[in-house]
Amino acid sequence: MAKYLVIVESPAKVKTIKKFLGANYEVAASNGHVRDMPKSQLGIDVEHDYEPKYITIRGKGDVLAALRKEVKKAEKIYLATDPDREGEAISWHLYHALKLEDKKVYRITFNEITKNAVKESLKNAREINMNLVDAQQARRVLDRMVGYRISPLLWAKIKRGLSAGRVQSVALRIICDREEEINAFIPEEYWTIDVKLAVKGEKKPIVAKYYGKGKKQTIHSKAEADAVMAALKNAEYHVTEIKKGERVKKAPLPFTTSTLQQEASKVLNFSTQKTMRLAQQLYEGVDIKGEGTVGLITYLRTDSTRVSEEAEVMARDFIAKQFGEDYQAESVSAGKKGQKIQDAHEAIRPTDPARMPLTVKDELPRDLFRLYQLIWKRFVASRMSPARYETTSVKIQAQAHIFTLAASKLLFDGFMSVYVQEDEKEAENKLSNALTEDSGLSFVDFDAVQHFTQPPAHYTEAALVRALEELGIGRPSTYAPTITTILARRYVAKENKNLYVTELGEVVNNMMKEAFPTIVDVNFTANMEALLDSVEEGEVKWKTIVANFYPDLDEAVKMAEKELPEVTIADEESEEICEKCGRHMVIKYGPHGRFLACPGFPECRNTMPYFEKIGVECPKCGKDVVLKKTRKGRRYFGCIDNPECDFMVWDKPAKEKCPKCGGLMLEKGNKYVCADANCGHIQEREKETAQV
Repeated sequence: MAKYLVIVESPAKVKTIKKFLGANYEVAASNGHVRDMPKSQLGIDVEHDYEPKYITIRGKGDVLAALRKEVKKAEKIYLATDPDREGEAISWHLYHALKLEDKKVYRITFNEITKNAVKESLKNAREINMNLVDAQQARRVLDRMVGYRISPLLWAKIKRGLSAGRVQSVALRIICDREEEINAFIPEEYWTIDVKLAVKGEKKPIVAKYYGKGKKQTIHSKAEADAVMAALKNAEYHVTEIKKGERVKKAPLPFTTSTLQQEASKVLNFSTQKTMRLAQQLYEGVDIKGEGTVGLITYLRTDSTRVSEEAEVMARDFIAKQFGEDYQAESVSAGKKGQKIQDAHEAIRPTDPARMPLTVKDELPRDLFRLYQLIWKRFVASRMSPARYETTSVKIQAQAHIFTLAASKLLFDGFMSVYVQEDEKEAENKLSNALTEDSGLSFVDFDAVQHFTQPPAHYTEAALVRALEELGIGRPSTYAPTITTILARRYVAKENKNLYVTELGEVVNNMMKEAFPTIVDVNFTANMEALLDSVEEGEVKWKTIVANFYPDLDEAVKMAEKELPEVTIADEESEEICEKCGRHMVIKYGPHGRFLACPGFPECRNTMPYFEKIGVECPKCGKDVVLKKTRKGRRYFGCIDNPECDFMVWDKPAKEKCPKCGGLMLEKGNKYVCADANCGHIQEREKETAQV
């Protein structure tokens, strides 16, 4: 009989860890949290030292009963929940829910689910860290106070179903502020002038950019551009300076939660939520032939770029063997300084660098493979030598005017043999070695182009995560849920990766700014995160933070209840006409999603299902193809005129017609496939439109 019980969070880990530990150990899962504050009330006794009230989460009674049976049989209990504040709090809740006061109880953590890491954690078993638990309790209580006190106010003043949150409301404000910047932006005109010059003895001309007259200057209008070109019409051009140098491009740091979410969004087009879901699977373990269930990456919630000594050695050995010693980094870059980093975890990395992505490709679903490959490449690259470029900068003079030309040539690829960041890809701009200060140049042509300054870009999920991290708002575990919430509440809409504020989002943000300026203040929220870190360090008592926060919140809520006016949100008008009374139907939101309703209610009670058009005509009748769902919730695409027209397909129809037969094409992964099997035409999809 097993003498020791190990309790983990996720059932996916049970089999893997049992295999590592053998017959003396039983492994069971809590399935995440087992206790929380009640949903029906605030659950915090504000009159008596802000004591939270915890109850068993609905549906977890059977889980706890099964765990209690295992506890009775065990000599020692090891609480092995996730290695972060939330995991520590879950262990503490399990300790109380399972009444483990009279048992030998130990807390163990591992950063990766490998045999060595799990066995090592047993050697380093410790007590539950109450500072970590208290930091998590403080976050939970603060979030609860904001959500449960402000959300009912939004229901009363705007409409039911809305919510406020300590971090989500700040994230919404950041997006709204950017939208205001974009709306207020006035573009300014400017011009660039390129000159094409023939080099004596060379077939290929060179193109130089206008710099200015003695110093750098901006050309603001066509008249200014024409004046420069007119002045240089018959000028002689000659090279005045050629500077050669070397530029070093450093290897990137390994991924943190934030940088992984950003890069997965840019490269793979994954939402933050999808990235975290897939990373969780890679961390908990994947079935690999010949090895069983294996954890492929280290813990996924981290803001540290630190790497263990063991992993450093493994990486160096792998790089030397696979690429050669020239590719080994002499020293490894340090992370950002001056920022509070929870350094208990390592960076996100593969558990074994020698497990190359191609060796597991057949074992993993496509998206899981692509994320593992991204993490593997980034980590291996981070342990490699820098890339080196030879740079050439040229100054060309015509009268008093200067043109410049810059070129670079890759000398040594270093880490770039494995990995290049999406936003750092650069085309090599080569320059003939024949160009010297004595080279004869002759004028060929000018190319003057009008430009306008661009407003700040709309936030994408990746850019928002970066902003939240830089501002010190939230922590690795909160980025994805925050974005998911503001999208689910329809405060923000996502189109082509960009996040746009909805009318509802604007109304909620304006109300929050007016009634709760501190809650949506970026600096206040960042300072609150710093205070939570102080609780973790044992420097501040968690109830002190709560006691300082709640009275001000309570007063602001009471004042807002009296003074804030009610706001009416206009329903979004659709193109559909009500067949009963001729009005334009409006889009409403019900418990099962969107539907169309007549705005003439209660005189006209007509409703219709709302279908999202995808911009494709039905190949059978020419009406719109729309996204629909089966009764079980599976997506399909069908004619809006159903049941009169029976067209339907599971795969999304493409806007492009088949170039071979002119028929319908379907999106399948990263390809377009003709719907007519007899035609069989297949072509690559454009990268930016590829569905992932």
